[in-house]
Amino acid sequence: MRDAPINLRALPEQRDLIDYAASLLGKNRSDFMLEVACERAQAVVLDRTFFGLDTEKFKQFSELLDAPKSTNVGLARLMDVKTPWDESSQ
Repeated sequence: MRDAPINLRALPEQRDLIDYAASLLGKNRSDFMLEVACERAQAVVLDRTFFGLDTEKFKQFSELLDAPKSTNVGLARLMDVKTPWDESSQ
């Protein structure tokens, strides 16, 4: 059972368009809006998670991942900084 309310305001034209589209699919407004919003949310999340590369770009990417680590002076300096909770335990 759904128990998390989601409320929003829309223009009458927007509501009417949504209602019409929902009716074409045999759905009510809430079911239609929830389905469409979830599909879009998944697309946004996946767009930030997965990326595609052609063969040449994938080869370059793999070479970068496989290359030996280079010295990063800034990262080494950052990792040497003692945190307040580490300092207080000594």
